[in-house]
Amino acid sequence: MDWRQGPAHLPAQPVYVLRGHTAQVHAVHFLRQNLRLLSGDADGWVVLWNVPIKRAVAVWRAHKGAVLGLESWDDDRIITHGRDNRLYVWQLRGEDEGNLSTTLPIEDSESERKDPWLLHSLPVNALNFCSFATCRVPVPEENTDPKNPSTEKLLVAVPGVQDGHINITSLPSEERVATILDPKDIKTGMVMAIGLHYPDNNRLHVIAGYESGYVCIFAESTTATKKWQAIYTHKSHTQPVLSLDVSLSANYFYSSSADDILARHLLTPDRTVEPKVVRTKHAGQQSLTVRPDGRIFATAGWDARVRVYSAKTMKELAVLKWHKEGVYAVAFATGQDDDDDAAADSGDGMAVGKREMTISEQKVRKTKKTHWLAAGSKDGKVSLWDVY
Repeated sequence: MDWRQGPAHLPAQPVYVLRGHTAQVHAVHFLRQNLRLLSGDADGWVVLWNVPIKRAVAVWRAHKGAVLGLESWDDDRIITHGRDNRLYVWQLRGEDEGNLSTTLPIEDSESERKDPWLLHSLPVNALNFCSFATCRVPVPEENTDPKNPSTEKLLVAVPGVQDGHINITSLPSEERVATILDPKDIKTGMVMAIGLHYPDNNRLHVIAGYESGYVCIFAESTTATKKWQAIYTHKSHTQPVLSLDVSLSANYFYSSSADDILARHLLTPDRTVEPKVVRTKHAGQQSLTVRPDGRIFATAGWDARVRVYSAKTMKELAVLKWHKEGVYAVAFATGQDDDDDAAADSGDGMAVGKREMTISEQKVRKTKKTHWLAAGSKDGKVSLWDVY
């Protein structure tokens, strides 16, 4: 059911709960127009869920340590980052799903499973719990090849071996393209969260949140030395930064911490504009994520709550309480383009061409349209919510 429906005195309820992990869930990620959901746990297991039917379609142990982060390069390539000091890029196409195990860790956590095809394996630092960040390299329109998207370059940022350092690698070449050092005039400690984005001038910006509570933006200098400079530094938090996320549509990025503070920062620094800082009275909000439309963001709470905030006002809009133990990961579904569905639907939206939609087609269509929010918890469960 939609959590917004029902008597006001009843607590919000998830649409569905996915039960597959025996260990705490550290990462969740939607892909393929919301039709698939990835979840990764503290034992290294990754599950690819079919969202319309709420069933696993691929299960494998991606890492020998906890999964720190999950992303998709495109519909066929999945990135996983583990505490075993490895970052992997897997090929997992729709036609590959039938060749992989669907036995969940909760059913059997000992037996080996067949892995998807491994495309890249990068040695990375995982001394802390900082996950990787990615950014597609802008390609001039005249150079794009829609028939061969694999030529696209992807930048991957991870913490360096030394405290405060960030390494950036280019895929598919696996070439190290930059090492960013922490500013020497402030005490940063370890890197705790990373973000990447290209502003309009196509000069890569790297965002970092640190153990000391500082948040910085780095940009490569335009001089011949090509050194990276901190163009923005702010100590928004009193405790280590736990998460940050970029909202390109609004030109902001948001940060959360082990303290009770949420902060909103300009992506294009302006010394006359201070970041907006809000004390929420809820410590330990991590895995902050902004919905792709930039209107709302959500946090995973150590107190077992998922909180949804207005991106504009930063006011709390909803508290989703179902899990009994801490929530460690949240993810929004990606935006869905209505054009394809509109072209195929009849006036009532329930027909394709001259025939009625099958039950399966109806489930797929509904899944694409739903404003999903997934939450992964210490209890090993993943709750699915329909929000705003």
